[in-house]
Amino acid sequence: MSAHLSWMIIRNTNSYLVKKRNIKKHFSTEPHNLLNLASFRYNGLVHKKSVDISPADSLHGFKLTWKKAKAAHKPGSCYVSRTMKSGPRVALFRLRRFIRANKYRRDLTKAALRRASAILNSQKRTLQVKKSRPKKSD
Repeated sequence: MSAHLSWMIIRNTNSYLVKKRNIKKHFSTEPHNLLNLASFRYNGLVHKKSVDISPADSLHGFKLTWKKAKAAHKPGSCYVSRTMKSGPRVALFRLRRFIRANKYRRDLTKAALRRASAILNSQKRTLQVKKSRPKKSD
């Protein structure tokens, strides 16, 4: 089934759809949706190739999950994941290189990098500020 036909079927009725009053854009909680917007472009269910970025199980790095196009009709074996724990510069470079080399939705490269960067920024340790003591008077 084509991606456009699948989208026309599920666009108004799927379990991941989040609708709120007085908000024109609907949100989506589905996996492989990088911006969590309910639109054809960002939908991860209907496309043969999709990429998802989530925090790693450990508190360092992020988990990159992608859908193999050749096994799109086999839900059990179509998803592959890899954890990227190296430093932020190296991890983001590897993510960009993976998306470009394997031709995984180049239009979503910037969204994937932003999501990975936000996850890495949230995992930074906050430095404790040392309180200065007043000098003892003699």
